[in-house]
Amino acid sequence: MARTVTLIPGDGIGPEVVAAARDVVEASGAEVQWEVIEAGAAVAERDGDAIPPRLIESIRRHGVALKGPVATPIGGGFASVNVALRRQLELYACLRPARSLPGVPSRYEDVDLIIVRENTEGLYSGLEHEVTAGVVESLKIVTEAASRRISRFAFEYAQEHGRRKITAVHKANIMKMSDGLFLKIAREVAAAYPEIEYEECIIDACCMHLVQNPAQFDMLLMGNLYGDIISDLVAGLVGGLGVTASANLGADCAVFEACHGSAPDIAGQGIANPTAIIFAAAWMLEYIGQPEAGGRIRAAIDSVLKVGECVTGDLGGQATTQEMTQAVIAALPGA
Repeated sequence: MARTVTLIPGDGIGPEVVAAARDVVEASGAEVQWEVIEAGAAVAERDGDAIPPRLIESIRRHGVALKGPVATPIGGGFASVNVALRRQLELYACLRPARSLPGVPSRYEDVDLIIVRENTEGLYSGLEHEVTAGVVESLKIVTEAASRRISRFAFEYAQEHGRRKITAVHKANIMKMSDGLFLKIAREVAAAYPEIEYEECIIDACCMHLVQNPAQFDMLLMGNLYGDIISDLVAGLVGGLGVTASANLGADCAVFEACHGSAPDIAGQGIANPTAIIFAAAWMLEYIGQPEAGGRIRAAIDSVLKVGECVTGDLGGQATTQEMTQAVIAALPGA
């Protein structure tokens, strides 16, 4: 039977790249039906709510969503849709792999990293208030329960996927209580997985080491804000945000998306790179038990990137979004 997936077009280039991913999924032979629900800035402007209640209900009912990028206002405006979705659906783990891709120019050729990011608390949660005029306080909440949950997730993932090492990234030399608690729990969990190497690295030093030699790392475990920053840095090591996908995972639901934003400056021009969201769609298919279709899509993307003749401008080509999408479809094994 076909699996129903909640499809969120998003803002900016979102509808364009999501349409591309949908076309590729349907061409792959995957058994998928879509329930399309809008969310984001356009919906907030029209309806006063960036996340309509029926979106949350749909994802809970189907258990999986493919999401386009949504705009988040800088400063005022509505709260982040991404943060709100993660909280409401308890998507506590953000998984962001980054690997060197054939034909994609970058400074390195041997990158194979996975970022495991705690998704529900820490500074990124946006818990702020004005103490008095001109004084704003931002709260960093770290709990034992969330730290243990994400640490176990990381080690279980490493064990299941044959990963060799986990590096906990922190700033416990300064934030001795909050990051100190995160490290304490990570160490306790690590002790139960002696076959997996465990180490720790202060976040500023980690950034330097990643730029110098990313191959020294395997999996990076960290809190919410650190994960947001490091995952963009790591994306830069393999060709940029246009080629990296993300999964937000909980006990009952999962939301797959591209790592990039809504890029309103190029929206509607037909030049957006669809690679990241197509990778996300392939990953989603594997998650819902259709690994053959997901594998065909991955192979097709790799083939198109390796040849390099029909890729978008950010990858050094001149293809439109639609032209690159059709090249991926033509490269599907058995097409």
